[in-house]
Amino acid sequence: GARRAEFLRDMARLGDAILQVTSAERINYEILGNSEPELHAHVFPRYATEPPDLRRRPAWFYDWAAAPQYDAKTHAGMRNALRAALLGDEGSSVHS
Repeated sequence: GARRAEFLRDMARLGDAILQVTSAERINYEILGNSEPELHAHVFPRYATEPPDLRRRPAWFYDWAAAPQYDAKTHAGMRNALRAALLGDEGSSVHS
């Protein structure tokens, strides 16, 4: 029970950090465990600028093959802002 509560707190902290550093209007959380032996979660920022036909649907309806791939240099600002938010540096924001 304690480990599960810690997992859920960590997931919520990540969602709060994403809201803090982006222009997301809400966060979608998905907890899965059917195909992987470990409990894991997906934390998706959702934006008012999303296409209307996708805005209220699960994030899995997007074309993930067309999504930009993570690049350490390109995404350093977001990564650093999230790290700062998670560590408690309130002055960080990226808004992208």
